[in-house]
Amino acid sequence: MLRIALQRFASDRVGIRLRRLHTAMCTNCRSQTTTEARPAATMSVLLIEAFYGGSHKQLMDLLKGEIEGCVLSSLPAKKWHWRARTAALHFMQAIPPSDSYRVLFTSSVLNLAELVALRPDLGKLRKILYFHENQLVYPVRKNQDRDFQYGYNQILSCLVADVVVFNSAFNMESFLSSISKFLKLIPDHRPKNLEPVIRPKCQVMHFPILFPDISRFLPEHKKAPQKISIECLGHHTRINDHSQNESAKVEPALSSQVKEPLEESIDIVMSSTKSSSEDDRQAISEPSPSSIHTESQRPLHIVWPHRWEHDKDPETFFKIMMKLKDQGLPFCLSVLGEMFTDVPDIFSEARTSLGSAVSHWGFLPGREEYFRVLCAADVVISTAKHEFFGVAMLEAVHCGCYPLCPKALVYPEIFPAEYLYSTPEQLLKKLQNFCKRPGIVRRHRFQGATAPYSWASLSGEFRSLLTAEPRKDL
Repeated sequence: MLRIALQRFASDRVGIRLRRLHTAMCTNCRSQTTTEARPAATMSVLLIEAFYGGSHKQLMDLLKGEIEGCVLSSLPAKKWHWRARTAALHFMQAIPPSDSYRVLFTSSVLNLAELVALRPDLGKLRKILYFHENQLVYPVRKNQDRDFQYGYNQILSCLVADVVVFNSAFNMESFLSSISKFLKLIPDHRPKNLEPVIRPKCQVMHFPILFPDISRFLPEHKKAPQKISIECLGHHTRINDHSQNESAKVEPALSSQVKEPLEESIDIVMSSTKSSSEDDRQAISEPSPSSIHTESQRPLHIVWPHRWEHDKDPETFFKIMMKLKDQGLPFCLSVLGEMFTDVPDIFSEARTSLGSAVSHWGFLPGREEYFRVLCAADVVISTAKHEFFGVAMLEAVHCGCYPLCPKALVYPEIFPAEYLYSTPEQLLKKLQNFCKRPGIVRRHRFQGATAPYSWASLSGEFRSLLTAEPRKDL
């Protein structure tokens, strides 16, 4: 009997050890795939990203790297629609309980209402919801194609969040002003007056960009401190060259030959004395040969650095590129940006049609290689139908590119009017003239500011946002 008892005791001890080992292995595996574990004493901010790619990844990596006490739990950037539907259930199991969490910071891809219902311990944290985009105004080809669930999830998430942060004023106002109309899609018993409940929680904090030092990638003409502006003085047009060490001086370098109208060319610092009449538009001539930089001999380099999805309207962009090629205008093209499961057919069609005009084609995963291409480019273009901030556009401007953006969405909030176009026809005309005068584009310096969108400017706001005192009910 004693021997049997000892055998059972030994067997039980082995079983306990095996179960402990299995539990430890499962926890370790889970933390490696979804949660980056840190010592419990240092964890105070729980970062959750259901779609860990693009600007979503960029923000989470920045916060985790720059703010002490952050632990990140994420899912790969695949199957966005499934992430929006099911991520809460995954994180319910993947996030280990901890008494050290004080703040939960997540993007609006996650259904926060579901997560805090499944994990009441996380519901007690200070919950911050960050909107990179909103689904209430996401463009769809047909209204019946709109999936009500995604926008509904975001409204529910706002209701349970303590703070709701938008990356732009356009994003915030387009979301809040659309809630009532969106909920009218419900057949009956529609909820009312949710916008006044959500609005007091809302604030705008622009996406913080960690602009890198790109000086080693810049070509010589972008390092020059000069800028080109075009002024119309009475019946005379002149080019001004402003340098860092000299006061403004006029270069009387205009030939007598009349070229295309300036208003259909480069919209740089136009004088208010210019007539708006079509017949009264002033014309610009090419600079004299002595003022032409060697860089002017290269074709205009156009870059399109956006996601390969229909909401960025690649159809309009490539249609314009093909028109430039058909007209025999010299340019080269770099098409960057991330590709996901479903790539619009226009990309393969355009790659074949544009042929030798293509310089770079496809996503560049290395940041150094990506910024090297941006520094080599002259013009960065957006044709987006869905944009609430535009990290790629500002990164390209940081690299010395001349931006051309729609006069809609978030762009008027960030870019001066001279960089905005109203129609595809206007964009085409600008690019036609840019292709003919690449030297003037290359000598231009951006007339706006990128510093307000940098991590250096915004870090204090984000540090304050992610600081919270422990709650009494924790």
